[in-house]
Amino acid sequence: MGSLTNNGTKIEDSDVSDAEISSSARHTAPDSDARGERTSRNGASIALPAHVAGSGALDQLIDTARDYAEASTAWNTNKAYAADWKHFSRWCRLKGTEPLPPSPEMVGLYVADLAAPTGKAPALSVSTIERRLSGLAWNYRQRGFTLDRKNRHIATVLAGIKRKHARPPVQKEAILPEDIQAMVATLPFDLRGLRDRAILLLGYAGGLRRSEVVCLDVHKDDTPDSGGWIEVFEGGVLLTLNAKTGWREVEVGRGSSEQTCPVHALEQWLHFGRIDFGPVFVRTSRDGTRTLEARLSDKHVARLIKATVLKSGVRSDLPEAKRLAMFSGHSLRAGLASSAEVDERYIQKQLGHASAEMTRRYQRRRDRFRVNLTKAAGL
Repeated sequence: MGSLTNNGTKIEDSDVSDAEISSSARHTAPDSDARGERTSRNGASIALPAHVAGSGALDQLIDTARDYAEASTAWNTNKAYAADWKHFSRWCRLKGTEPLPPSPEMVGLYVADLAAPTGKAPALSVSTIERRLSGLAWNYRQRGFTLDRKNRHIATVLAGIKRKHARPPVQKEAILPEDIQAMVATLPFDLRGLRDRAILLLGYAGGLRRSEVVCLDVHKDDTPDSGGWIEVFEGGVLLTLNAKTGWREVEVGRGSSEQTCPVHALEQWLHFGRIDFGPVFVRTSRDGTRTLEARLSDKHVARLIKATVLKSGVRSDLPEAKRLAMFSGHSLRAGLASSAEVDERYIQKQLGHASAEMTRRYQRRRDRFRVNLTKAAGL
């Protein structure tokens, strides 16, 4: 359920996961979610060899192996790949062909149609098309086939699309320190406000993805769907996360003021929400007076950021629609990377990046022209 803006406009979950996932979902049939999940699971090519007799125990192992195979990629990624396959399969049927076995010629035509559609569907960006190709390649592998993306029917078409349509990546705006302070100041002090304040401050100071915020449990192994847990110390809180690159620890120190301290906000939420087991961030009753058992979705983090950006007046010089488009869950990570006045390697560690180059992509305005090669060259 979306939040309402000042003029009554409903904030939809436009960035539920990545922009590419949203684009993929726009082109699917109305019942695509349920069918896509079945397709993803049934497509896992894990079965008994033909010469091995089946048994109940082996069938159970097959199901277990499939569960592990599904867990090899993130849930949002699986959902996006399933949507990609549904859209491609439907496209093939409309063109009078089948998606199996893979045909580089048909995939090349499909890619061309994504870049310059003949119908009412909007043209997709280069990054989204590349993501779609990754989704197709993954789905083919699950079905025992190989899609050769270097085949000339695919590679040359994609190269032409890049040359003709490529644009600089659109980055979400960073939330700066004064912005986050103004955003949390708009929140009430009921249970829902305490929870949302902890989400914003912890996500900002930890440089967390929105999925990393909501996946936290109070203790290790509290729930099967846990993605990490918290440990509160005198100096701060330690987050142990099962992130994209594997397990990592994130240290969030105490702030200089209780009003903006992420650890204090977390402690207040845990205390008054009586959260002592299971998910850290859970839903509340409609009146904001009681906590419920259900874990929050990462969609809530995106809605929360957009709603508080509007309410606090961040970038009020711009039209409301543009402000909504500028900020998302990644704005918290970009804000930390752009604002923290520390050595870059500490920011890289906090964000969990494998390379400094990736960290620099998150730094919107930090240290520009710090190294002046023009003067160094004698000019």
